[in-house]
Amino acid sequence: MPEEHVYALQLAAPEEMEVLREMAFKINKILKEFFLKCQIILVDFKIEFGRTEDGRIILADEISPDSCRFWDSETGEKLDKDRFRRDLGKITESYEEVFHRMEAVL
Repeated sequence: MPEEHVYALQLAAPEEMEVLREMAFKINKILKEFFLKCQIILVDFKIEFGRTEDGRIILADEISPDSCRFWDSETGEKLDKDRFRRDLGKITESYEEVFHRMEAVL
């Protein structure tokens, strides 16, 4: 959502937007490094933030092949929702492959 909309809807103050930016960059760095260990390129992702009852800003989203674009780091094969969108088949197998690679690293 563009910042103007955030301010117009009074969802966050400018200083909170800075916190959101910092969190997003940190999340990006952590995810990119983790998925490279899984031999997966994190192409892009979407995240949503929320607030706790005491007003603290938190990541309030999932990280999955449905919310990210994952490519195999050697072959470039798509391992995400684009398999469905582009009718590439093997959707379940690709999601399971991502899971197994993550499990092996953890």
